[in-house]
Amino acid sequence: MRLVIAEKPSVAQSIAAVLGAKSRHDGYLEGSGYIVSWCFGHLAELADAAVYNADDAKWTLAALPIIPTSFRFIVRSEKQKQFDILRELMRREDVAEVVNACDAGREGELIFRTVYCLAGCSKPILRLWISSMEDDAIRSGFQQLKSGRDYDGLHQS
Repeated sequence: MRLVIAEKPSVAQSIAAVLGAKSRHDGYLEGSGYIVSWCFGHLAELADAAVYNADDAKWTLAALPIIPTSFRFIVRSEKQKQFDILRELMRREDVAEVVNACDAGREGELIFRTVYCLAGCSKPILRLWISSMEDDAIRSGFQQLKSGRDYDGLHQS
C-alpha cells in the first residue's frame, strides 16, 4: 500500500480520482492500493520565540536576532486532527512507502518533510513531481516517481 500526501485537499481529491482511491474516510481516501491524504498547507510551523524563552514573548528590536540552538515545530490546535490522521496513516503496517505529492518546489518539499519528520516516519519516500493537475499528468507522474533522496538537497535548502 502506498500513502500519498498532497499539500491541499483539492489536490488530494484529484489524485485519488486518477488512482482509483474512492473510499472516503475521515481525512483521507483509499482504494486500489493507495491511501491519499493531505496537509492543509503548512500543517506544522516554526514555534514562536516564547516557546524557547518566555522572556522573548515580547521581543524588541534590540533583542534581535533570536536564534535558537535547534528549531522546534508546532501543530496549531485547528490542524492537530489532520496531523494525527497523517501520523496514524504513516504508522499503518500495510503502508510500505510514502509519496510526497505536495507542490513541486522547495515549499512543497518543506511542508511534506516537516510532517513526515514530526510524525517520526522512517518509511521510504517517493516524490511525485508534476506541474499540472490534468489526469494524464498525474498518471505520467506516478509512472515516473523518484526516490525522495533525490530531493534531500531541496529540502535542506
